[in-house]
Amino acid sequence: MSFLYGLPAYGLRCAWIRRGAGVLAILVVSAALCLVLPAAARAITILGFGDSLMAGYGLAPGESFPAQLETALKARLGAPVRVINAGVSGDTSAGGRARLDWVLASLPDDPPDLLILELGANDALRGIDPALTRANLAAILKTLRNRRIPVLLAGMRAPPNMGADYARAFDRIYPELAEEYAVAAFYPFFLDGVAAERELNQADGIHPTAEGVAIIVARILPSVLEALATAQRADGKKEERP
Repeated sequence: MSFLYGLPAYGLRCAWIRRGAGVLAILVVSAALCLVLPAAARAITILGFGDSLMAGYGLAPGESFPAQLETALKARLGAPVRVINAGVSGDTSAGGRARLDWVLASLPDDPPDLLILELGANDALRGIDPALTRANLAAILKTLRNRRIPVLLAGMRAPPNMGADYARAFDRIYPELAEEYAVAAFYPFFLDGVAAERELNQADGIHPTAEGVAIIVARILPSVLEALATAQRADGKKEERP
């Protein structure tokens, strides 16, 4: 995907401002989590549901996004965290929709505290009608909402070779669904800071290296913390209701 996306300006504009804002966001949201999570809280469980970008294609087991995110969260929160890798290489939004129920049923414990939804890249690469991608993602989000599973929606962007009309239709899917389904957090572009950076991608020019994944984790971490804090506050309000 990196050689297809061609986004040299993305992630470069106002980089120093964004870096500072990201650090501040982590500090603020981490403090919020400390206030919400009880001292002896059970382990936090996060389900990473996506395609090869989630699965860790071409990487060692400890280098995948779920593995690196788990390490980062443990260091940040000082609490037990488990990030389950439910990524399938080559998966489309339709594939994710088809397997969602059995993935959730296969979890050994309670429903996850958070699900990170990262799908759609393969839809765009295959030129699938954005209306179908939207319908599949909407169905996934509806199922998760009905099951009261908080979601961090990770957005994707269409490669420029698909044309401007396709890109406009595809790119608007994620922010619109994030608003419609009131997700716990929305991260606009999963490959922020990595797309189009040759040294951060594997030889295929599509999948991030371990170093590229580390950048993705660092950039999405404030959104993950925000989503966890939002989910915990929602649980607290439900428990307070008579």
